[in-house]
Amino acid sequence: MPTDPANGPTAFDMTMPARRGIQSVTTGFRVLAALAAEPESATLGTIAARAQLSASQAHRYLASLIAAGMAHQDAASGLYNLGPQAIQIGLAALARTDVFAEADPEIADFVRKTGRTTLIAALGPLGPTIVRWHAGRIPVSTSLSVGSVLPLVGSATGHVFLSFMRDDEAEGAIAHLVPAAAHRRTREVAAIRGKVRAAMSASVDELLIPGLRATAVPILDIQDRAALAVTVMATPAFARRDDAAVIEKLKNTCKQLTERIGGRWSKPFISRRK
Repeated sequence: MPTDPANGPTAFDMTMPARRGIQSVTTGFRVLAALAAEPESATLGTIAARAQLSASQAHRYLASLIAAGMAHQDAASGLYNLGPQAIQIGLAALARTDVFAEADPEIADFVRKTGRTTLIAALGPLGPTIVRWHAGRIPVSTSLSVGSVLPLVGSATGHVFLSFMRDDEAEGAIAHLVPAAAHRRTREVAAIRGKVRAAMSASVDELLIPGLRATAVPILDIQDRAALAVTVMATPAFARRDDAAVIEKLKNTCKQLTERIGGRWSKPFISRRK
């Protein structure tokens, strides 16, 4: 603490916050975060660039992280990845995360700012099920309510869940729903899944309910599945010209929630079976 040579600590210094961070620890966690942000093992240069450090600085911090079990370096390739201790900490954090508890206040805030009625759905045993309904400034008159089950193929919400299932799960779900038209529906669903994954959203216009347009956005978990789908709705009372900005705001909200629960919003989707 700076002092006055005659009187010791100055009055100004005494008002400084007592709690101060340790810069080396902060920088170390920057390196760890940079490592975690990579979808696979990474080079020293990649990690240094993401952490905004020189290669020599990043190397020193990585050595300490490896010693603590937070990072690992492959002896053959020299590439770095998360270590067992970091994985254990991450799993412990996930076990303490309630996705709905994280999402609900954020979606309520989204509704306050946009005025749009928005629902949150989870994938239940009967299909996508509404678990929360946030009414907007202009009410949406519909038979849907908390507990309603939405169709996988005939709703924006269903399209989101369908798009982030494993391939075999999606095929089984469609074959179960419409066995007589399974081949045609498989092609239709493949097109839906590709479109939704590219846009990170699904939109329908009067498909489920006349006069109602809806866009659903996923909140993805660590396995790239839709833990929840958030669907914003609009009637003709809302100008279509405003839809793009509202949807972008919802995507940003869901992206932040995805990252908060350990998911990767920007990770390329890989076709997955068993």
